[in-house]
Amino acid sequence: MVGWIQFNQKIRTKWTYMHRTIGKFYFLSAILCSLSGIYVGYFATGGWIAAAGFISVACIYFYTSLLGFLSIKKGKLISHQNFMTYSYAVCLSAVSLRLATPAAYLLNLDYISSYQVIAWAAWIPNLAIAYLINKSRRSKSQIQNSF
Repeated sequence: MVGWIQFNQKIRTKWTYMHRTIGKFYFLSAILCSLSGIYVGYFATGGWIAAAGFISVACIYFYTSLLGFLSIKKGKLISHQNFMTYSYAVCLSAVSLRLATPAAYLLNLDYISSYQVIAWAAWIPNLAIAYLINKSRRSKSQIQNSF
């Protein structure tokens, strides 16, 4: 519920201590959630297709969160921002899934087939948006460094 605060530059720079505290809590939560997601993914409704989607997103969540944490420890701010953008994007895939599931029901789609698609569709668009955000950040950084 407070993830959006981490991306607000004014709040992040004015209350650095709060940003770091929330970030540490987020990182710990992300690691625990991703590890439990890998385990729970094996038991997903929808067979191996849905399971592969959930296990994949959990692995990406673990990887991006860990690299985001390690990059800030090394002082690599842009890498930290990029990895945490990806991490938060896959974190929000839980919200995307919960929005897509009732939509599939309202469209009267077969539950198992739609759930297999949703297991992937809940996070791939989020990562695409994160990629565009990171690409924009990279472009702005290159323009500022050229002056």
